[in-house]
Amino acid sequence: MMKNKIVSLRRLKTILRTSGKKKIIVFTNGCFDIVHAGHVRYLNKAKSLGDMLVVGLNTDSSVRQIKGDKRPIVPQRERAELLAGLEAVDYVVLFNEPTPIKLIKAILPNVLVKGADWASHEIVGAEVVKAAGGKITRIKLVQGRSTTNIIKKILELHR
Repeated sequence: MMKNKIVSLRRLKTILRTSGKKKIIVFTNGCFDIVHAGHVRYLNKAKSLGDMLVVGLNTDSSVRQIKGDKRPIVPQRERAELLAGLEAVDYVVLFNEPTPIKLIKAILPNVLVKGADWASHEIVGAEVVKAAGGKITRIKLVQGRSTTNIIKKILELHR
């Protein structure tokens, strides 16, 4: 039976505290509204940077705050299930705020990962992770692959 990868922050903290040997914890976050090959490649690369990949997933209300009332397309439970089904992802934890700073402070990952489309000074939690001795890694994104581009193509098909 597969372990439940979708966990609360409280449960995740317990898992991290009791996981035995010191593991390199990698953290990334996002909306992951329509999961595509670019997401899979990004998450595989993130996982390769450590022992355990934790994905912070924006809740539906958080996505609406960031991207507007028409998003997300896919509900949070399904987005979480899709991410949890990926081999690279060890745990998914939902967060309701616009940024994952609360999660980052609670988890204190060894590696904080964001896409290369984020400037280093814009990465939320970077200073917290660095202060705790961790590092920040920016991963190059797959050109032309984004949820926004997929939505635009779908809308073009219906014109």
